[in-house]
Amino acid sequence: MRRREFLRLLALAAAAGGSLRAGLSQAQAASELYDVAPFGNLSLLHVTDVHAQLLPVYFREPSVNLATGENAGKPPHLVGDAFLKHFKIPGGTSLAHAFTHLDFAAAARRYGKVGGYAHLATLVKRLRATRPNALLLDGGDTWQGSATSLWTKGADMIGAQKLLGVDLMTAHWEFTYGAERVRNAVDKELGFEFLAQNVKTADFEDPVFKPYSLRSVNGVALAVIGQAFPYQPIANPRYMVPDWTFGIQETRLQQLVDEVRTKGAKAVVLLSHNGMDVDLKLASRVRGIDAILGGHTHDGVPAPVVVGKTLVTNAGSNGKFLAVLDLKVSGQGVDDYRYRLLPVFSNLLPEDTGMAPYIASVRKPFSEKLNEKLAVTDGLLYRRGNFGGTWDQLILEAMLEQKGAEIAFSPGFRWGTTLLPGDAITLEHVMDQTAITYPYSTLNELTGVQIKAILEDVADNLLNPDPYLQQGGDMVRVAGMTYACEPGAKMGGRISDLRIAGRPIESQKTYKVAGWAPVAEGAGGEPIWDVVSRHLRAKKRIAALRPQLPRLIGVQGNPGIA
Repeated sequence: MRRREFLRLLALAAAAGGSLRAGLSQAQAASELYDVAPFGNLSLLHVTDVHAQLLPVYFREPSVNLATGENAGKPPHLVGDAFLKHFKIPGGTSLAHAFTHLDFAAAARRYGKVGGYAHLATLVKRLRATRPNALLLDGGDTWQGSATSLWTKGADMIGAQKLLGVDLMTAHWEFTYGAERVRNAVDKELGFEFLAQNVKTADFEDPVFKPYSLRSVNGVALAVIGQAFPYQPIANPRYMVPDWTFGIQETRLQQLVDEVRTKGAKAVVLLSHNGMDVDLKLASRVRGIDAILGGHTHDGVPAPVVVGKTLVTNAGSNGKFLAVLDLKVSGQGVDDYRYRLLPVFSNLLPEDTGMAPYIASVRKPFSEKLNEKLAVTDGLLYRRGNFGGTWDQLILEAMLEQKGAEIAFSPGFRWGTTLLPGDAITLEHVMDQTAITYPYSTLNELTGVQIKAILEDVADNLLNPDPYLQQGGDMVRVAGMTYACEPGAKMGGRISDLRIAGRPIESQKTYKVAGWAPVAEGAGGEPIWDVVSRHLRAKKRIAALRPQLPRLIGVQGNPGIA
């Protein structure tokens, strides 16, 4: 290898947050990974989509992350070996494990769990030791995703955010606790800034929250604009925020960027929960944003995608990564940058002595209930990927059996932790997959026409070539039937060959279809966690599962599938 090529690989490996050297001790590995030299005069730390995971977890990255249109085959729509090749990350390393699904179970046993607020707090303090003026930005989806957060209405996570030293945040799943709860938390509990330029009152279109924060940081005039999840009333129940409107609000965002520039901001950052594809399009249409610190789609992307003069990033999920953006800012604006996306390996970072006892205290009232052992899994249980994972399959099979259904649908949620083969499945693990404020299980009779229409609608939401028309989530997960999907087809023509037990689904025949998480007001039913827990208690042991995926048409050789 030529010296120039070797140095380029070193630089790319550093950008991914790691080293090419093997055989390091634990202390050496931690030093190589986390002793990130400061750069410039403005530093931002970014965490997003933690989904209320206070403790270290396993989390498998997707083996399918498809896109259509101009984003196909580009970050963040790369998986496995294609991902490693693009970002020049050596295979079989801790970084390869952090960023891909490859050989997940074995690699997870080797490198241990990721995240955990006590370990994350240690890393934040380590970075702030060399960046005393660094701001910590939280991209949202922080108060939802665990039993304790559901049962405390996010209070456990708010306390953890404050101890972690969060300076600013925006939101998505937070709104599913209802407008009153969010308003009360923002006004009385946070103690740091909550930003959302795109949330307005439905009557007079007044701002509900502060749209931006203008600060002087280490002598640099910085503006951070908040962008909450734009499709809240569509992807989640509208009745929970009945008097607020959302949307991308591109024109208003441009006006705000111009406003903060007029007020003297030399660096403008968008703290976004749009999803990375939306952010990429937004960066091409709104001028004057230096960086977008993005969330929602859970994409761990080691290096920014540069659109014009805007850096577009996404920092993964479940507390698995902490992003570090160092900017060199002059009187003319941002001149240069360094970016790292650091995997939070709990084995390499000791627990913070302030955070660890806090976590223990907020979990203590629930510990006996959380630790109830329901069953043991023989296979890897994960939820990730456009079309489903083995946790999804387990939930679907529980609904089929417990509800007496012919077909089962489960929402295309991306959150939820991973279990390794041989692990006990506890009630806490079930809640990691199901802890929402509208958990009702349902059983309905649907015709073949209605079933196809549902699949077509969700497929367009996922696969529409215009990112602005993708409204959150992955494809609905399906069991009891098979179908084919052509991602590149037009709306109404993606779904075909629907079958039950090998026989075509009849368009006018009705079928019993189980589901959960209805968004309609007035919906009710047994909580899904009770359905799944009852199934697990009866089975006691869960054989290795395979997710029931559609037959894909026209995706051969796509780097978004492995």
